[in-house]
Amino acid sequence: MRLVSFQGTASGAIEVGVLADDESVVSLHRALPTGLLAAHEGMPDVIARWPRLQPHVQTLLGQAPHVRLSEVHLLAPVPRPPKLLAIGLNYLDHVNEKIVGDQGHEGRALPEHQLWFTKLGHAINGPYDDIVLPKVSERTDYEAELVAVIGQRCKHVPRERAHEVVFGYCVGNDVSVRDWQKRTSQWTLGKSFDTHAPFGPWLTTADELGGDPHALDLRCWVNGELRQQSNTSLMIHDVWAQIALLSQAMTLEPGDVIYTGTCSGVGAAFDPPKFLRAGDVVRVEIDKLGAIEARCVDEA
Repeated sequence: MRLVSFQGTASGAIEVGVLADDESVVSLHRALPTGLLAAHEGMPDVIARWPRLQPHVQTLLGQAPHVRLSEVHLLAPVPRPPKLLAIGLNYLDHVNEKIVGDQGHEGRALPEHQLWFTKLGHAINGPYDDIVLPKVSERTDYEAELVAVIGQRCKHVPRERAHEVVFGYCVGNDVSVRDWQKRTSQWTLGKSFDTHAPFGPWLTTADELGGDPHALDLRCWVNGELRQQSNTSLMIHDVWAQIALLSQAMTLEPGDVIYTGTCSGVGAAFDPPKFLRAGDVVRVEIDKLGAIEARCVDEA
């Protein structure tokens, strides 16, 4: 199934829905039996209760009234996740590409351990909403990424069982302000500007995808120019290894969002660099998961 978070153009209330087809959605808040999903509950609650809700949702697809996607505003599938985590330097071609600010040497050393950082909640953005270019920098960049969403509370997950705790997958763009990112060894500020964590357009459940996310083509265009093209099979640390490590340090919870790394072709690697400018349109697409697309605008 494909789940979405959306706002109706009339009420403005945030609802969780399931796509009935490519053009319409069923609101779970409106259609589920009374008591299964309260008005204030969102996607993490749906994920946590999915074993109980799924049979009802399956029935709704053939019975409940649909709302046209054109009549709603799609939000990030998990608008306020418990945690938003991202891994850096997780494709070898990205590790090896020359990046502006690396003092002229080719590539970078392969990290000895997985390199993790956080993107803060205010960076989350809808799949088709504008990306705001901050007035304090001219080095805003794009990074096409597969996004994984955790499905159950877990700790110390063995790698061979990590697939059991993933609820589903999205398309993401780890927007990065390169000069702020490189000011310190901690990347949080450079990765957390407002609107710089778009993902979506929907949350495709793991069973819908087929269970294994490690054979998906990933592409990114800027103004129609193909900038990034790779396959998730080329991750250095696959999704299972990422979950195994993270769950050693922290309890993972339903709705936690994980950005799983980007490939080569980022704007900072071109000579001269191709950083984002107002009016640019960035499209990220992953096989079987859909595409997100955003226009870049200057900060007011």
